[in-house]
Amino acid sequence: MKKGFTLIELLVVIAIIALLSTLSVVALNSARVKSRDARRLSDIKQIRTALEMYFDNNQTYPTVVSSSTLGGSNYACLTSSGWTTTVGCTGTVYMQNVPDDPQGVGTSIYKYTVGGTGSTYTINYVLENGGAKEATQSSME
Repeated sequence: MKKGFTLIELLVVIAIIALLSTLSVVALNSARVKSRDARRLSDIKQIRTALEMYFDNNQTYPTVVSSSTLGGSNYACLTSSGWTTTVGCTGTVYMQNVPDDPQGVGTSIYKYTVGGTGSTYTINYVLENGGAKEATQSSME
């Protein structure tokens, strides 16, 4: 009698290994989504803190000129002069590097708008596990 594994036994083992690897990949992707969402919430809280410090000194929130997308090359720094690019970070700096969305594509960006006479602001952002959200000077969804 020969010793060894039959073809059926090998196929069963391969199927079990494939199933376990699929489950681990799904769990890893879920953890990545949760991690990006946690970073988004942290980013928005940091931006809100910088905006409040700016408001305390200027009694108004910084205005935007053209694009309202935060981070990257648009508004990468918050100084006493308002939103500037990284090159323009001089004077009183409230936020050296304004974060942008971890994915930064499509609707996954931080959009900042100022309301009224600079007395209110809104930051719109999207969570992968929660949809579109909005942060204002008084609340954060």
